[in-house]
Amino acid sequence: MSTLKGKTLLISGGSRGIGLAIAKRAAQDGANIAICAKTSKPHPKLEGTIFTACEEIEEAGGQALPVVMDVREEASVAEAVTKVADHFGSIDICINNASAISLTPTDKTQMRRFDLMHQVNMRGTFMLSKYCLPFLETSENPHILNISPPLAMEPKWFAPHVAYSMAKYGMSLCVLGMAGEFKNKGIGVNALWPRTTIATAAVQNLLGGDMLMRASRSPQIMGDAAHAVLTQNAKEITGNFFIDDLVLYQKGVRDFDGYRVDPSQPLQLDFFLPNDLEQPEEISLKALK
Repeated sequence: MSTLKGKTLLISGGSRGIGLAIAKRAAQDGANIAICAKTSKPHPKLEGTIFTACEEIEEAGGQALPVVMDVREEASVAEAVTKVADHFGSIDICINNASAISLTPTDKTQMRRFDLMHQVNMRGTFMLSKYCLPFLETSENPHILNISPPLAMEPKWFAPHVAYSMAKYGMSLCVLGMAGEFKNKGIGVNALWPRTTIATAAVQNLLGGDMLMRASRSPQIMGDAAHAVLTQNAKEITGNFFIDDLVLYQKGVRDFDGYRVDPSQPLQLDFFLPNDLEQPEEISLKALK
């Protein structure tokens, strides 16, 4: 399979950033895409709503359905999944992209922020996957893809922000467990994570502002990498923790410079990367001369 034409993708939190990039790449194939998120009205600090995202998806060649969904609320998730399946007739791919972040040490972490991160990241991923399961079971090539990191169990990834790391790793634990649980159903369950920071609203507003944005890659690299994963045979590819540029490298891509926001800046590595992560020569993080 080399195309997502006619496939139905349900994407949580896809009104901007990585989720929207994945949606627009699938749209180029003629996929059906449901954008399920809370952002139904413009936000003063964040670009995009579920409606503007769907406009971009349709411009890219896909069919789009905006769905207001709060991934923390079971009734909202159940209703959204049913609405998507009724509208498109199926759900072939579940993308768990919605995520909450607060990079605070233990004594500075408010419990409401702790609860939010675990409700959105870990619980939301589990719940959306659970409700999509009956529809995935009837799909020809069903996938669950979580935007979550490899399970690099090193103190340095936990010590600065225990609460966030726990919540984000919870999404990856869903991959580890569900890949085994659903293998006999033919459902591919995998994770995808970027090698470098990605130029998203979270990077701009929460992590490093303009300087870090310039040292990042565009969300398009995650869109292209997700496409490369989702077009593979789900029965043969499950339980993997993929890194964006390595997925593309293995597909034959050798020029990654086009994904840079600012080629004059060295790229910034993302969190949670294993120390022994492969880095072929073509995947350079150095500034371009």
